[in-house]
Amino acid sequence: MNTDNVLIIIPAFNEESYIGDVIKDVRRLYPSIDILVVDDNSSDATASIAGALGCVVLKHPVNLGDGSARHTGYLFALKKGYWYVVQLDADGQHKPAYIEELLLPLLRDDADIIIGSRFLQKTSYKNTFLKNIGVFVFGRIASLFSGIKITDSTSGFRAVNRKVIEAYCTQGFYPSRYPDADLIIVSRRAGFRIKEIPVEMRENRKPTPLHHGTGTVFYVFKMLLSIIVTVLREKPKGGRAP
Repeated sequence: MNTDNVLIIIPAFNEESYIGDVIKDVRRLYPSIDILVVDDNSSDATASIAGALGCVVLKHPVNLGDGSARHTGYLFALKKGYWYVVQLDADGQHKPAYIEELLLPLLRDDADIIIGSRFLQKTSYKNTFLKNIGVFVFGRIASLFSGIKITDSTSGFRAVNRKVIEAYCTQGFYPSRYPDADLIIVSRRAGFRIKEIPVEMRENRKPTPLHHGTGTVFYVFKMLLSIIVTVLREKPKGGRAP
């Protein structure tokens, strides 16, 4: 597969234990692919490890959150003229072996956004009870308001084409905090064609406050609020009519 116009975006915060292996795994499969690591003001060696492995590294001066880190990556992709972006988590949860499968529907112009879903087929992936509830609820909400079936609204393993890159950077609707179900809904309202493909993921090796206790409650509140705002706002411009 030709990867000349493809950018891998890896948002990272204090991922020195995993970032090196993730980059090496990508390079083994796609030696010449461009990789951008957006360091969200890590206090460890994340940035230096990524730089030593030949990645472009952009470092936030303060911690802005996962959504802002991804958006920084899209702004870079727009400026540098990339036609396709693949999002990859820095903790090794996403398997680089699926990068080509994410990109192929875009290359065939069968879709504008591809989401790697853990739940389209049976795998060994296990979620916590609370996360399973969240995946179910927000998947149903995303499906309702997008008009298409969404099984994994929280998956960050996604690929998009140039039209989506441009819209995410210029239309002002990219969420700054958690680009999950709300981004799916607003992207669909903008007219983009969204498809899921089945992928296998590793279990999250680095639980964050988001995955338990008050962090989960905060995520649910913020996501519901963002979805309400998304549904009520004027439809953004973007791709084809849904």
